[in-house]
Amino acid sequence: MSEVRLRVWRGDAESGALEDFTVEAHEGEVVLDVVHRLQATQAPDLAVRWNCKAGKCGSCSAEIDGRPRLMCMTRMSTFEPGRTITITPLRTFPVVRDLVTDVGFNYAKAREIPSFVPPEGLGPGEYRMRQEDVARSQEFRKCIECFLCQDVCHVVRDHEENKPAFAGPRFLMRMAELDMHPLDEADRTGLDRARAVQEEHGLGYCNITKCCTEVCPESIRITDNALIPMKERAADRKYDPLVWLGETIRRRRGGA
Repeated sequence: MSEVRLRVWRGDAESGALEDFTVEAHEGEVVLDVVHRLQATQAPDLAVRWNCKAGKCGSCSAEIDGRPRLMCMTRMSTFEPGRTITITPLRTFPVVRDLVTDVGFNYAKAREIPSFVPPEGLGPGEYRMRQEDVARSQEFRKCIECFLCQDVCHVVRDHEENKPAFAGPRFLMRMAELDMHPLDEADRTGLDRARAVQEEHGLGYCNITKCCTEVCPESIRITDNALIPMKERAADRKYDPLVWLGETIRRRRGGA
């Protein structure tokens, strides 16, 4: 057993400040363990969101020493003995109270994404895909929606005015997943996902700094495997004359 110094943000949407505490920590514990002990012994009114404590629900997202992390997956042993550990709420989203933020922005963006369009004439259990296509999209389905990537993305972190026009890496990744899905027939309904992600969801704002990839607790290669390929497809469909000609012919034949 040892004692650790915590500096925790306390307050609400109106005002707040960092408060210092000294709390017991035991071998093998994570930051969330120590925060729970702080609640139990010194600050029973401390607001903190958590659920599974297994790194699978994404609820306990916070900023630890300025870096977006899951408190349940950040081991106390990673910090140097004697140092003060600062815990603050996600900076990109409005504070509700203490370490709890309002992440409703993300759910609003999720509702804006057109869903998967299955092939006509196929029912549940009848879809057939190559294993390589399954593996390609399976990586993106590992997302636990902790919204750390959304929090660290400087496009909205440093520019509140961009939020209406920018979906953020988590949802740009979702649109990339749907666009590369071999069974998605969104174009049959008149939806061009590559055009929509560029013109309606702000893909052009992303300058691929890879900060979203760096904080992902599931090690999803958001930038390399989703955002960059999506940018390439969007550019091809908009500027490549051969792609434009092929799509024009296809649409005309479909209309005939």
